[in-house]
Amino acid sequence: MTAEARRGYAKGRAKRVEILDHAMAMFGEVGYRGASLRVIATRCGISHPGLLHHFPTKESLLLAVLEHRDAVDGEWLALGGPTGVDQLRRLVDLAALNATRRGIVELFSVLAAEATSADHPAHAYFVRRYRTSVASTALAYAQARDEGALRAGITPDAAAQQLIALMDGLQVQWLLSGCTTDMAGVMRAHIEAQLTVAYWGSQ
Repeated sequence: MTAEARRGYAKGRAKRVEILDHAMAMFGEVGYRGASLRVIATRCGISHPGLLHHFPTKESLLLAVLEHRDAVDGEWLALGGPTGVDQLRRLVDLAALNATRRGIVELFSVLAAEATSADHPAHAYFVRRYRTSVASTALAYAQARDEGALRAGITPDAAAQQLIALMDGLQVQWLLSGCTTDMAGVMRAHIEAQLTVAYWGSQ
């Protein structure tokens, strides 16, 4: 690849990321159905056909936004290979991180509600996302149980469903409270009550 080709590729990649950032903000503001590709293109300083060169449909742009955020968060969650109690602590850390990025929280809260409709383009994505989130959290609880760190009577599958529901519910409360709800603090207290070991997560 020539130097000129590499510069062109890097420029195109940077524009793609810029489009994803603006689309994420708009989807969070008005939802998928209310978002306009022409408005997103204007915010990016490109033409409508220019945007379609990168993302030919609004559906492809939506799914690219969601997959981009999942890739970034997934890499962060897996950093250091945490398991068991450490993985549960990492979820609390994620809640603390989310408290610094309203746009992403708003995006997922709005789209998750919209996507309960079977004809929504992100319906399959959110079905799959909830399934994998609950499964990975159940595995963390099972590992905590095997470590002897989980209180008696707590089953990993039920605990995982409860924790994911708590996380999502807290995000809605956080948005409605003007971002004052302590999402990480509530999650930390919830997990602490389930453990037989001291909690040394983020403070």
